[in-house]
Amino acid sequence: MSSAETQTATGKMPRQIPYIIANEGCERFSFYGMRNILTPFLISTLLLMIPIDQRTGEAKHVFHTFVIGVYFFPLLGGWLADRFFGKYNTIFWLSLVYCAGHACLALFENSVNGFYFGLFLIAFGSGGIKPLVASFVGDQFDQTNKHKAKLVFDLFYWIINFGSFFASLLMPMFLRDYGPSIAFGIPGIMMLAATIVFWMGAKKYVHVPPAPPNPDSFTRVARTALLARVDGGSRPGLYVAYVGVVGALYAFYSIPEWGFVISACTALVLLLAFGSIGTAMQLERARGIHPDEAVEGVRAVLRILVIFALVTPFFSLFDQKASTWIVQANTMEKPSWFLPAQMQALNPMLVMLLIPFNNLVLYPMLNRFGLEATALRRMTAGIGFSSLAWIVIGLLQLALDSGNAVSIMWQILPYALLTFGEVLVSATGLEFAYSQAPVSMKGAIMSFWNLSTTVGNLWVLIVNRSVMNEGVIGKIAESGISVTAFQMFFFAAFAAVAMLAFGLYAKRYKMVDNYRQAVVPAKA
Repeated sequence: MSSAETQTATGKMPRQIPYIIANEGCERFSFYGMRNILTPFLISTLLLMIPIDQRTGEAKHVFHTFVIGVYFFPLLGGWLADRFFGKYNTIFWLSLVYCAGHACLALFENSVNGFYFGLFLIAFGSGGIKPLVASFVGDQFDQTNKHKAKLVFDLFYWIINFGSFFASLLMPMFLRDYGPSIAFGIPGIMMLAATIVFWMGAKKYVHVPPAPPNPDSFTRVARTALLARVDGGSRPGLYVAYVGVVGALYAFYSIPEWGFVISACTALVLLLAFGSIGTAMQLERARGIHPDEAVEGVRAVLRILVIFALVTPFFSLFDQKASTWIVQANTMEKPSWFLPAQMQALNPMLVMLLIPFNNLVLYPMLNRFGLEATALRRMTAGIGFSSLAWIVIGLLQLALDSGNAVSIMWQILPYALLTFGEVLVSATGLEFAYSQAPVSMKGAIMSFWNLSTTVGNLWVLIVNRSVMNEGVIGKIAESGISVTAFQMFFFAAFAAVAMLAFGLYAKRYKMVDNYRQAVVPAKA
C-alpha cells in the first residue's frame, strides 16, 4: 500500500492534491493564453490572404473546429488510460505532445500549415489529458474523505479560472506589443512548467491501475443487447441502431458539402445517439448472458449520456464568448488602451468570486429556505442563465445594427449571466460526471462529459453553415434584423428549450454514489 493510500484512509485531505492543482493552474494559463488570442490573431495576421468580408467567418470556423478537436480527443485519452497506460502515464506523455504544439505556434506564426499542425497537437494533447486530470483528482479520494472532494473540485475549477484570468488579461497585450512568437511562446513555457510540477508528485499519488479486458464491459453488454434474439420477437433496438449507421454514412457522403469536421462529428453523434437508444430498448436481453451488475452499469451510463446530451446547448453558447462576442466587442466603444479580447478576463474573475459566494452564501441560504441546490438543479438553472446572457447580447447587437454607439462596458451584464451559468453547469458537472460513473468507466465517462462540448461547438458550425444559404439569409432579412442578431436570439431560444428538457429529465434521474471504497491498513 502506498503512503498516499494509507493517508486517505484517515479521512484527511490527500497531501498530493497541491501538485495536481498547481499543474492545472499552469496548464489552464497555457491553454487559455493561446485560445483567447487565437481569433484576433487569425483575423489580423494568419488569414490576411482571405477577403476581408469572409475573414471573420473563417476565423470563427477555425476557432470552433479547434475547440471541437480539443473536446473530441478526450475519447482517445480516456480509452488509453482506462485500458492500457493508466491516468498518470497518459497525462504525462500527452502533456509533452501538448508542449510540442505550443512550440509550433510560436515558430510558425506565418505558416498556415505549420500553425494548424500546432493547433492539432494542442488539441490532441490538451484533449487527451482533459478528462483524466479531473478524474485523477477523484482517484485521490475514497469513502472516508469523499465529503472533501466537492471542495477540491471547486478549488480545481477555481484554479482553472485563476490561470485563465491572468492569461486573458496579459496575452492580448503581449500579442499587440511583442508579436505572435512571444505571445504564443509564453503559454508553451507555462505548459512545460505544468508538466514538471505534475511529474514532481509522481510518488505521492494514488495510482488506480487500468482495468483488464472485461467480458462484461459497456460495449460488450450493449452488443449483446442489440444482437440478442427472443422467441417470436423482433429486434427493434437493432433497427434503431442501424438508422444511426445509415445516418453516419450519409454524413460522410456529405463531406464535400459540409466539410470533414461537421460530417465526422455528425456521424459520431448519430452513432452514439441511435446506438444508445437501441441498446436501452433491448438492454434486458443481456441479463443471464452478463451479470446483473454489468447490465445495471450500462443502464447507469445510458442515463448519464442523456444528461450530457441535454447540456450540449449550454456549451454552444459558452464557447462563443471567445469568437462571436469578441467580434461584437470590436465594433463597440472602448478606451484606446483596452483590447476587446481582454473582456474575456471578466469571465474567470467572476468565477473566482462566484464559487466561494455560492458555497458560503447562496447554497446555505437556499437550504435555510428549504431549497436544496442539488447538482441537477444547479445545472438546470445554469443553462437558463446562459439563455438570458444571449438575449442581452442579442439586444446589444440590435443597438449596434441600428447605428448606435454602444460602450463595451455593456458586455459586463451578459458576461456576468453567462459566468453564473458556467459555475452552475461546468463546476457542478465535473463532480457529477465522476460520482455517477461506474468504477471501470471513470475515464471514459469523463471523456463523454468533454464530448458534450464538442457537440456544443458542432451546433455552432452547423448554424453558421446554415445561415450561408441564400434562402435562409432572405428569410432572416424579411424579419428586419441582421444575420448576427438572428443567430444570437436563435441560440438563446435553443438554450431555453434545453433548460426545460433538462429540468424535466432531472426530476426522474436517481443519483448514485460511485466513489471507491476506503483502503484500510491491516493491523500489525
